Amino acid sequence: MIRNYIKIAWRNIYKRKVFSLIHILGLTIGITVCLMIFLFIMNEFSVDSFHKNEANIYRVMRKFDKTKQDVPYLSGPYAPALLNDFPSDIKMAVRVRPTNYLVSFDDKAFSERNVYDVDPGFFTLFSFPLLKGNAADVLKNPNSIVLTEKTAKKYFGSANAAMGKVVQIDKNLRLKVTGVAKNIPSNSHLDFDMVVPITNYTNGDGFKNWINNSLFVYALLNEHTDKARLESKFDGFMQKYMGDAMKKYGFKFGLSLTPMKDIYFKPASAFDNVKHGDKTVVYIFISIAVLIMLIACINFTNLATIRAVERSKEVGLRKVMGALRDHLVLQFIGESILLTLISCVLSIGLLLLLMPSYNHILGYNLTVSWNTPPIYLFLLGVILVVGFLAGSYPAFFLSTFSPVEALKGKLKLGKGGSFFRQVLVVVQFSISVLLIIGTIVIMNQMNYVKSKQLGYDNAQTLVIPIDNNDIYNHRIAFKNQLLQNSNVASVSLMSGEPGGFFDIQGFEVEGQREMFKPRSEFADFDYVKTLGLKVIAGRDFSGQYATDTAQAVLINRTAAAKLGFTPNGSLGKWIKNSFRDSVRRRIVGVVEDFNFLSLKEKMDALVISPSDDRRVVVIKLKPGNLTASVDAVRNIYRNVAPVYPFEYTFLDKKFDTTYKNDIRQQTIITIFSSLAIFIACLGLFGLASFTASKRTKEIGVRKVLGSSVQNILLLLSKDLLKPVLIATLIAMPLGYYCMNKWLQNFAYKVDIGAWVFVLAGLLTALIAFATISFQSVKAALANPVKSLRSE
Repeated sequence: MIRNYIKIAWRNIYKRKVFSLIHILGLTIGITVCLMIFLFIMNEFSVDSFHKNEANIYRVMRKFDKTKQDVPYLSGPYAPALLNDFPSDIKMAVRVRPTNYLVSFDDKAFSERNVYDVDPGFFTLFSFPLLKGNAADVLKNPNSIVLTEKTAKKYFGSANAAMGKVVQIDKNLRLKVTGVAKNIPSNSHLDFDMVVPITNYTNGDGFKNWINNSLFVYALLNEHTDKARLESKFDGFMQKYMGDAMKKYGFKFGLSLTPMKDIYFKPASAFDNVKHGDKTVVYIFISIAVLIMLIACINFTNLATIRAVERSKEVGLRKVMGALRDHLVLQFIGESILLTLISCVLSIGLLLLLMPSYNHILGYNLTVSWNTPPIYLFLLGVILVVGFLAGSYPAFFLSTFSPVEALKGKLKLGKGGSFFRQVLVVVQFSISVLLIIGTIVIMNQMNYVKSKQLGYDNAQTLVIPIDNNDIYNHRIAFKNQLLQNSNVASVSLMSGEPGGFFDIQGFEVEGQREMFKPRSEFADFDYVKTLGLKVIAGRDFSGQYATDTAQAVLINRTAAAKLGFTPNGSLGKWIKNSFRDSVRRRIVGVVEDFNFLSLKEKMDALVISPSDDRRVVVIKLKPGNLTASVDAVRNIYRNVAPVYPFEYTFLDKKFDTTYKNDIRQQTIITIFSSLAIFIACLGLFGLASFTASKRTKEIGVRKVLGSSVQNILLLLSKDLLKPVLIATLIAMPLGYYCMNKWLQNFAYKVDIGAWVFVLAGLLTALIAFATISFQSVKAALANPVKSLRSE
């Protein structure tokens, strides 16, 4: 009997090729999108789960009083002190310092920006698989280095060839390759290309100073350690080692422990440069998957229902022959499951074809293992749940047909069936319009962010990192040589370019009782000139004032306001950096606010000081031949740092890196919105075909009586366009609510104007009308003689 049902199902699928194609195509696209999103979600929620000790690994966080922000950066002494003071609670503590080095071998030299300096227990604490070497002792020797597989291939051609080779770090440290790790999976918050023993650097002053924070500390707690009880002891620990410093600087530091499983979904910031995810994005993806799958299922149900009349005689005949209702229900649900199974098979093939493009859009390769049970459980669930739910209404609907009326051909779907179909179309297009509104708002916001006047001049401006000893030790000579070149307008050495790193530091300010905690920038006297800032009160730094280097600062308008001063009223007030200076500096000028942070963050107070902390060189080029100007800078760089690769970025390209995740969201939502519209239009196409075929005789009569093609087109289109218009009205408030919530992520955002909804509605109506028109025009142009003979 089951074999017979399968044969009947296959014959019906083959007989009605157009409807079957619409069924399968809609479901295939829906299931493929769901699979893609399912893999993304699996990847997101599996971050760091491959580590054997994940449940007991914590990252030690530094926190401040009067602020909710925790910072993961600590100094060198923390890890040994924690192990020494809490031996019964902490089994292991490993330091991880992200850094960059010039790495050379023979004639190859690369500026490696993804290097970790770590304690020898790194590969014991974390479960990064090693292709070569032993995790317990691979880093015991200070003169060792571990490469990832891709890095080993880059230098030596293969992992085997890399073992035992010696590379040179920054021209002065020779390290032997003692291990090769597998390439770091995308579901890891830590990401590195090389690992170097931190013991090479622990004798430096930076590793003895408790205030100097530059590394992470990961602690492995004993299985029975109470995290809360251990954290309660940290106040005493900090008082013991940092009591004098806290008293001196007016800060109260604390420590906390963040479970490793929670690190990835912590908010990303300039103070935490490991990989971070966003749960909001995950939930958006889940919502899109559900909505698109719902559209596909509605298509299935709608098209199966309108085929009911065509199969009514078959149902009537089978009932007369003794078929039970349960058997009929089983057959039609079986057909639904068969169609879903075919769609799943096609979806897997389509997914394999699309994975490279999907990975490119995401910006990383998903960690996908086809051997994991969740993938097969997901596919099985899709086949059973979608197949049953999408096929249940038509199955029960068909099985209730009266055999007498069915055999006489008098069976009609009735107003109830028509209303049900229209409700389904409304749901479909409500989802489609919602996604279109989302796409328009996101595109509008990103265009606004990209075109917004930021308050500084970023055109034809190069940013070169000061990340090696050659360029750092000769930075003044480098600047002077640049200024002598005719292609260069101005040069400034600073601690961070706009969009870069701006630390929060504590300042004592004249007339203020509480510590002032603005963002800080350390730059030379050409900072204002190079960035094109506007001085609104006082003056800029100047070499004409001998005291400016040690006794002057600039602030922005927001800093003056937060201090309770007008721009002019702040001039002459003294300000003292609690961490850096032992002398008071005077505010000599106030600059207009400029967006030195991401537009997701509100304008913050900024103090600009000539104190020495140089991390980047910002070069303003003169208008003209940009290629020639960059080449001129390259040649000067090679004179100063001949062995280091010349690496630079353009300041106006900072947008692409700052908002790369938002741009990817925009791309993905645009693609998925297009697919949603396409699937909905497939269903509408099927409905239009059905409507045209059922009204063939009516169309013939109307044409004979003189109706024009336009009149018939309007007649057939208006009933199908009504639910589309209703869907637009329903989607508008939902779209406003959802996108207003999304825009809260930005401190600077566009208004959601009425034009967004009008445009979304018009686009949807035009697409729907074009879909309907194809079948309607075909029916209107048909020969009325053939139409009247059709019945």
